[in-house]
Amino acid sequence: MLNFKHITTSLEICSFNLPLKLSLTNLYLRNKNCGMNKQILRLAIPNIISNITVPLLGMVDLAILGHMESAAYIGAIALGGLIFNFIYAIFSFLRMGTSGFTAQAFGEKNQIEITMMLGRSMFFAFAGGLLLILLQVPIDWLSFYLIEGSEEVESLAREYYYIRIYAAPASLGIMAISGWYTGMQNAKFPMAIAILINIINIGANVIFVYGFGMKSDGVAWGTLIAQYSGLTLAIILFLRKYKYLYSFWDQQEFFNWKKLGKFFKVNLDIIIRTLCLIFTFAFFTTQSAKMDDTILAVNTVLLQFLFVFSYMVDGFAYAAEALVGKFFGEQNMPNLKRSIKLLFMWGLFMSIPFTLVYLFAGDQMLYLLTDNPEVLLAASPYIFWIGIVPIVTFAAFIWDGVYIGATASAAMRNTLLISTLIVFLPTYYLLRNSMGNHGLWLAMILFMTSRGLLLTLFSKSNIFNFNKQLS
Repeated sequence: MLNFKHITTSLEICSFNLPLKLSLTNLYLRNKNCGMNKQILRLAIPNIISNITVPLLGMVDLAILGHMESAAYIGAIALGGLIFNFIYAIFSFLRMGTSGFTAQAFGEKNQIEITMMLGRSMFFAFAGGLLLILLQVPIDWLSFYLIEGSEEVESLAREYYYIRIYAAPASLGIMAISGWYTGMQNAKFPMAIAILINIINIGANVIFVYGFGMKSDGVAWGTLIAQYSGLTLAIILFLRKYKYLYSFWDQQEFFNWKKLGKFFKVNLDIIIRTLCLIFTFAFFTTQSAKMDDTILAVNTVLLQFLFVFSYMVDGFAYAAEALVGKFFGEQNMPNLKRSIKLLFMWGLFMSIPFTLVYLFAGDQMLYLLTDNPEVLLAASPYIFWIGIVPIVTFAAFIWDGVYIGATASAAMRNTLLISTLIVFLPTYYLLRNSMGNHGLWLAMILFMTSRGLLLTLFSKSNIFNFNKQLS
């Protein structure tokens, strides 16, 4: 039972200016929403800061190389980065799967399972990173067999690849421990790690490119140094706050085959889902490269605007992972529904200003990334597609976080398979001759839109059904 003093205090904390005639029920519901918004923002804001550093780093790399004499340097890091997107997609469960399972264990207050999740994820991260280094030559052969670009671009991209591959253990380890921190409702540690990585990366890039006269290889060295710096900080932060979890280590539980089976089943779905997503962007990039180096540079630059928005709204998707997982662990349906409703309101709130800025200031923003007159002129007709991206895609990003928190992996997998094979590819092949690069962008827009629609349709049976998901 709420008394007047409690309601007054709650309203003061939330800073609401409400009419005096509101019923106690309405006051209570608004107070509950206020509390939920605080939880969302406590998780989302640090994640937004963490996420926005990723595309900003890419934009800095583009700005450094985009002001050089050839567009081939931009194409090199686009194709080189594409290879690592594919590689790390295979290990995407190290963040997403770990986040969902850890959040559910957190909601259950199961300290042993919390500890085991970190141990399993870090083991697979380091093992996977070492395997990638051992297989670097076959990966090179396969990657550049599938990727087509000019001889100059491919040569520079291969140089970039053979340097950055040695960062794989650190990169995968950061993915694993960051997902674990998210599941533990701790968004500050991943933020600190991301900030350190990007400060070191940008600083190293400037030193290697401008100080030592290096090109795309300098960008690769900057990435390698920054990744190992970030992993070192991640371990230091764990020892500082979570060292007590050593007492919950159980080697027999680590090899619990039933839980490992569920872990791999969910994460196999996530791998398939993410491979579809990365395939779509890879296909987009390779088709751009087939047109010519200028279109490849144009689409690479324009994609940075999509990534900026996606990383911003993904702050709320990461909040969804943590909160939905926790409420699943608690089996708290009222808070689950309330959190999802408010998360979508935040997603819409984020998308509107991005849409307006991209539509009306997109041409001016291009100058931040390149001063190449050929690229600037060729990019202008495609600003419209980037302008509509935020408003039509935010739902897909929010739903992704919700489904990861609920470990509803099969529905995520099926959604991406349908969106890729039935929407994206047919649209492109039907329109490529008549619309050219506009057809490629339309296919991408429809792909992103279909993801949000399908995940909405699947949500009743896959999200709002504890019995199905927890069985």
